[in-house]
Amino acid sequence: MDRRKFIQAGSLLVAVGMIEPVKGAILPAYMFEERIEGPLIISTWIHGLEANRAGWKVLQQGGSALDATVAGAMQTESDITNRSVGIGGRPDRTGHVTLDACCMDGDGRSGSVGFLEGIAHPAAVAKAVMEKTPHAMLVGAGAKQFALDHGFETIKTPIPEVKKDYLAWKKENKDLFKRPKINHENHDTIGLIARDANGSFGGTCTTSGWAYKMPGRLGDSPIIGAGLFVDNEVGAATATGLGEAIIRVAGSAIVVELMRNGMKPSEACREVVMRIIRKNKDLTGLQCGFIAIDNKGNVGGFSVYNGFNFAMKTNTRDEMVDTEYDRKW
Repeated sequence: MDRRKFIQAGSLLVAVGMIEPVKGAILPAYMFEERIEGPLIISTWIHGLEANRAGWKVLQQGGSALDATVAGAMQTESDITNRSVGIGGRPDRTGHVTLDACCMDGDGRSGSVGFLEGIAHPAAVAKAVMEKTPHAMLVGAGAKQFALDHGFETIKTPIPEVKKDYLAWKKENKDLFKRPKINHENHDTIGLIARDANGSFGGTCTTSGWAYKMPGRLGDSPIIGAGLFVDNEVGAATATGLGEAIIRVAGSAIVVELMRNGMKPSEACREVVMRIIRKNKDLTGLQCGFIAIDNKGNVGGFSVYNGFNFAMKTNTRDEMVDTEYDRKW
């Protein structure tokens, strides 16, 4: 019996050595599809461990899933060692670090910001857009003015070590435009989804985007339905990877709709990944991954290539989980 049949049968597959462990993480040696009772929070990549812990504090105090995921996102946005999210993010081709984020609750309320510069916590600004305006998205100068008007913390970017790397890149690669390598070292983004003690769902996605991107580029992270989608009737999903490919299939929204029609999270994530594969002739470096939770507490994920994992925190667990994938690098 192959690996996928084991997953479909609800079994756990021992797969030691299939995916190189992320340095500093303790990875369980199985592919994952499991039903979780009670509150939980999951998030993409190794930086999700600390993000989940920040969000868990909110859940422990009876807070909402939305507030938990925003708190987790803010934790990662404050990490100066992270090169794909927040203050430590890499700039665009002109040297400007621009940040994107969105959030959504299970009742369909959502907020988003894009091309936001000089603000510490775009995830929190996205939540304020949701709560304090009639709009779903603000971008650029308008988003920054909104953040300043509401007293959000400012930052100066790029930080010195990132600027040094940028200047070296600019000298060597000014005429090149390469697809980013998305793996455990270059995480691309963080997406978090959670279920609280009341059974409600929420999610947040935040990123500094494709390193050395064209100015004005937005990926999937601030796009409701692409990088994130939440519906209390069904569950929640979030994405990571090459944003353009995720946008073109409305990735996270389709995962949720497939779960609405009876698929388990890992099955729904796999179907959307396979759509991406079918629609892209050149898969060189094209990594995309999805994670999802349904309203029964089933949790799962899937990616194009091996190496994608997510962090999970529950009442009894705090760990990294490898997802199933279609192919190896």
